[in-house]
Amino acid sequence: MKNIKIIGLFILATLSLASCEDDDNLVYTAQAPSENVAFTSTFLNEYILTDATKANIAERFVWNSPDFGIASPNAYDLQGSVTEDFAEVIALVSTTPETNFGVTVDKMLELATSAGLDNDPSTADMPNTGVLYFRVRAYLGDGAENAPESFSTVTALNVVLPEETEAGSGVELSSWGIVGSATPNGWDGPDVLFYVTEDPNIIVSYANLVPGEIKFRENNTWGGDLGDATLDGILDADENNNIVIAEAGSFKITINLSDNSYTMEEYFWGIVGSAAPNGWDGPNVKLAYDYTTDTFKAVVQLVDGDMKVRMNDLWDTSYGDGNLDGILDTDADNNIVVTAGYYLLTVDFNSLAYTLEETTIWGLVGSATPNGWDGPDTKFSPDFTNPGVWTIASIDLVAGEIKVRANDTWDASYGDLEADGILDTEDDNNITVVAGTYKITIDFSDEASPTIVIE
Repeated sequence: MKNIKIIGLFILATLSLASCEDDDNLVYTAQAPSENVAFTSTFLNEYILTDATKANIAERFVWNSPDFGIASPNAYDLQGSVTEDFAEVIALVSTTPETNFGVTVDKMLELATSAGLDNDPSTADMPNTGVLYFRVRAYLGDGAENAPESFSTVTALNVVLPEETEAGSGVELSSWGIVGSATPNGWDGPDVLFYVTEDPNIIVSYANLVPGEIKFRENNTWGGDLGDATLDGILDADENNNIVIAEAGSFKITINLSDNSYTMEEYFWGIVGSAAPNGWDGPNVKLAYDYTTDTFKAVVQLVDGDMKVRMNDLWDTSYGDGNLDGILDTDADNNIVVTAGYYLLTVDFNSLAYTLEETTIWGLVGSATPNGWDGPDTKFSPDFTNPGVWTIASIDLVAGEIKVRANDTWDASYGDLEADGILDTEDDNNITVVAGTYKITIDFSDEASPTIVIE
């Protein structure tokens, strides 16, 4: 064996092999890589960190594989810190042989706490915005002190912990509801919900209706139900008082129980822009009301570009974020710039605060679906008031097979091998269907045993 000298961060790795022809030793030399390890992923302008999304991947860091000159596998440490020089609170986020790693919101929240950040508006000395720093270390072997290594440049990520406000605490359900052929559940119900406002006599509902008829009733039961026989804006209990809905639309319906007056107006919020599925011309991607937080929400796949939030597919009322402070405004040049991804948008129109968080969007794929196995998938709509429940209200399928998967990729996909309504990740678990029109509901509220209902 030859003597090995260690100079700086270089190390000579010697491997002696017995040759069939002679006893010459073969020597392999590890050396500093010609190019340092470097991140290759594209980062967001800011990362929204909330307790509700702890399990989500906030960012998947991707980097190159430096060549140390020998055929030995590299290892990597993904490191995080609250200071750019990594002198304080160095957190080993991951050690992996792979050239990528997904960092969860929970892990970023840990670092954010170390950086003195929180989401409590009463703690003036602890801001809710700040910067976290990340780098990757590549090395050979077990990473001992004198092992060849390479560090990437430090990447700074802006993070936001949305402050808790009373506006997000939700509203109370009313005992009243909307029933009828124009509602999603027809005359049998369950009825479309009403919500109590600051005035207990005034209730409001946000309803998606189709052509047909409606009435208002309490507790999903008949008796005391109200309509408008004379179409004078005052509810009554007369016969033949069904209210006709001539065209499909999204409506805000308000009832004053003190005098039985009511109003119906077209009302919905949506996302529009070059980043949105339908571009600047629309129609908008509609937001749904979540009474548990008194906010409007949408899950949507966006591309690189700009977007705004506007009402009723019109420019009469539209919002952007010119200051990039998480508060919607009507300033000029206030488009919200986004990078491609799958997002949950939450807007509180009481305070105009909003968050845009990367999320998982479930879809249906397969030979039976409109776009086949290549997709794009037919997306499920989440029930924001029942976390984990997603529904496709109506889909036309041909005879064939289907599966459920996340974000149009095979990273997370489910079928039903036993055909028992329990989704699984087994091999050859495609779900066979016959041609028809279906309503499909999946339930991931129990992640260990998700279910699917096809009807």
